[in-house]
Amino acid sequence: MGSPKDNMHFIEKIKPHAELIAALISGVFILLGWLTSNDDSSMSIIFYLLAFAIGGFAKAKEGIEETIENKELNVEMLMIFAAVGSAIIGYWTEGAILIFIFAVSGALETYTMNKSQKEISALMQLQPEEAWLVTGSGEKKVNVSSLEIGDHILIKPGERVPTDGVVVKGTTSIDEAAISGEAVPVTKGQRDEVFAGTVNINGAITVEMTKPSSETLFQKIIDLVQSAQSEKSPSQQFIERFEGTYVKIVLAVVFLMMFLPHFILGWSWTETFYRAMVLLVVASPCALVAAIMPASLSAISNGARHGILFKGGAHLENLSNIKAIAFDKTGTLTKGKPVVTDILIRDDMNERDVLSAVASIENQSNHPLAQAIVGHATREFNVQLFQPDSLEDVSGWGVKALVDGSEWKIGKADFVDKRLAEQFMNGAYGRIASEGKTTVFVAKENEIVALIALKDVVRNETIEALKLLEKEGVQTIMLTGDNEKTARAIAEEAGVASFIAECLPETKVDELKKLKDQFGTVGMVGDGINDAPALATANVGIAMGEGTDVALETADVVLMKNDLTRIAEAIKLSKKMKRIVQQNVVFSIAVIMLLIASNFLQILDLPYGVIGHEGSTILVILNGLRLLK
Repeated sequence: MGSPKDNMHFIEKIKPHAELIAALISGVFILLGWLTSNDDSSMSIIFYLLAFAIGGFAKAKEGIEETIENKELNVEMLMIFAAVGSAIIGYWTEGAILIFIFAVSGALETYTMNKSQKEISALMQLQPEEAWLVTGSGEKKVNVSSLEIGDHILIKPGERVPTDGVVVKGTTSIDEAAISGEAVPVTKGQRDEVFAGTVNINGAITVEMTKPSSETLFQKIIDLVQSAQSEKSPSQQFIERFEGTYVKIVLAVVFLMMFLPHFILGWSWTETFYRAMVLLVVASPCALVAAIMPASLSAISNGARHGILFKGGAHLENLSNIKAIAFDKTGTLTKGKPVVTDILIRDDMNERDVLSAVASIENQSNHPLAQAIVGHATREFNVQLFQPDSLEDVSGWGVKALVDGSEWKIGKADFVDKRLAEQFMNGAYGRIASEGKTTVFVAKENEIVALIALKDVVRNETIEALKLLEKEGVQTIMLTGDNEKTARAIAEEAGVASFIAECLPETKVDELKKLKDQFGTVGMVGDGINDAPALATANVGIAMGEGTDVALETADVVLMKNDLTRIAEAIKLSKKMKRIVQQNVVFSIAVIMLLIASNFLQILDLPYGVIGHEGSTILVILNGLRLLK
């Protein structure tokens, strides 16, 4: 005998397979009942009763509980009636086989559910339960749930990051595959973000906790998938509503079938009751009920494995009907961070000296454009930074500084002298501005010496993603707050079909409503707080995984890898699910009609009715499971 702990472990291990084990044991008793049917009929009946009890317990319990809870009969109750009715007229073997196959199909449905939850279980196992809390006297191991925002945590090489935070000490490489799916480790240093569940590879780092464990990006992934599995698609809801009415109709017809054929067609009482029991079996909508849920769960599971999180079957189903998708520009189609694209320096000036002065002055500012220029100059030209003699920030225009007795101005054309700016480098300003780029002028002693152009560059995958959507027959529209000229340049570079410029958050909502009137089902992709109203307005809101919490909460679908090409994949997955569901529905209805007709013509015996009905249910479930691949 093993220890109680070993026994508990064994029970937990076999628990997910309990229905299948019960079905197999039921099958063994059916075989024993059949083998002893000629020698000892009382013994064979005992074996059949055991097959009924063991194989049918789970489904009977489920059917009775749901009937009491919903005050409505269901498919499980039809199966119980059919099996009991078969036994009453002496068809013990057929009744037991019905229970056995019904139990197998139930086990298959449970397998689908367990399979779709496998990703969640795997993710939950990646969450550390303990962490090294840095205190004044050293480090101590504490439970992650006891940590508070602002706590400093030491993460050693090889350990998993216990919570979301920012690095305050040390540098390392982090494996973020659990979050982004990308196999290449990401280098992390001072003030870089780290996420719970990721793996610290080679350096010890101290991280300041920024979110409670219940609100980490990792936990959100788990919550999203769990909520998706519990939310049913419109088709599934319709089938479940239809099921109650259908069961009542079947029972009413079966009741009439027990009497009318005897008086109208002259059938014997035995034949009449027998045909009523066959009808009870073959008219049950088991396959129809199983047509959608396994396929939906499989598709949601498939999406989660590839970084596409659906918040419910309804949104997955809606994706297949999408005719147009509107995209926010900044942070969605583009990287959301300006980069230097052009540097034009007057011929008589030394490039390194100019860039060194510009970078040193801009280094005093937190403006995104200033930081982009500093980063570019130090990274690409390896310039040395120094402290300017004096510095004055002219809000909304630029910055003035004194370097070695010379006055420098860095900012807009109007700030340095618009007339000189337009003449600089044979009118380069006009050409660069027409490309949708932001221009920063550099003047020394009131003479323009350089022009630096910056642009929020299009994401690497944007062009490919939009082409894939075009192949799927989806119209793409860019919504942006930029002016017409900048919007047009970005739209042409990205390959978006059309654009709407100068959009405020409330304007985006109005534009979405117009697009819905024009196209019907419309999606919206965004990442910021200002995109949340539009995401809520769209038929399907799609958020970037790196987006704001508000966008993630509002959206119906989340792209964890920020990869826009996944949208086309999600639409393909949705269309494939729709095709499989349609196949399942048509097939199940056709089988039911064929079996009912064969029964009225008295050419279908109960064993074949059982095999045809339950076999079609199993085939429908297996067809839905194809979406797991």
